[in-house]
Amino acid sequence: MGRPRYGFVGLGNLGGHLAARLLARGFDLTVHDRDPAPAERLLTMGATWAADPAAAARGRDGIFTCLPSPSASEAVLEHILDGASPGTTWIECSTLGRDDILRLAATAAARGVETLEAPVTGGVHLAARGEITVLAGGEEDLFARHEAALRAMGGRLFHMGPLGSAAVIKVITNMLAFTHLVADGEALMLAKRAGLDLGQAWAAIAASSGTSFVHETEGQLILNGSYDIAFTMDLALKDLGFALGFGKQFGVPLDLATRVAATFEAGRAAYGGSAQSTQVVRLLEDRLGTDLRAAGFPARLE
Repeated sequence: MGRPRYGFVGLGNLGGHLAARLLARGFDLTVHDRDPAPAERLLTMGATWAADPAAAARGRDGIFTCLPSPSASEAVLEHILDGASPGTTWIECSTLGRDDILRLAATAAARGVETLEAPVTGGVHLAARGEITVLAGGEEDLFARHEAALRAMGGRLFHMGPLGSAAVIKVITNMLAFTHLVADGEALMLAKRAGLDLGQAWAAIAASSGTSFVHETEGQLILNGSYDIAFTMDLALKDLGFALGFGKQFGVPLDLATRVAATFEAGRAAYGGSAQSTQVVRLLEDRLGTDLRAAGFPARLE
């Protein structure tokens, strides 16, 4: 039996890099996106273009999706099921709520298609380098069947348990990241208002017990002033909404996450839903009339 053949739908900031990693590792890949432009690079790498999601799934052992919302995933899945044969695996890399992935998996199962969830975490720059973390959820045998492809996409892979498990841990990691982002803005502002050199303050924090992945990555984009993390306020609030929903479902009072969500709501109101999520720190900058710029920091993470 040969290597599994895959389709990939959703070639945005994240999906395009994940698809590229599969191609770089030699997987046979058919791709589709509403906008054909992001596919051009993948076609030069050996991908085959599909006219629609159904065509991307036709004749494939697995079909990946990486989409911005549960509604988009649901709409695309309906088309995928028109092309997928029984025994195909739908591998969902989008960030969904647990109820969403379980509901959509039931829809797929009714058509003979199995589901594996594989949301990723770490940021677009790590996806580009093949170092992003993949969080998988699903039956053990299904995970084993597609493990090679999942490992090809990222640096570290965690099988979290049954379907729905990865949705929970992905939302938890994002909740922590957004909390760290708001806290990092406040920390940098304290340093600035105290008269410290911000570049040196950033380096000291990065070498301290107070550091975080967000400080070491997104903190640099704040100091540059680009804020360009390729992740929007709308997406941040979607994920925070999932987190607060889990808090209610599991009886956990998420006081800090509730305050962070309110801060992001204020950020969206001020700058728009398509603004970079890192611009939530601008709320403090604008309120105090004090920017957080320092020389020597990149406009984008590479």
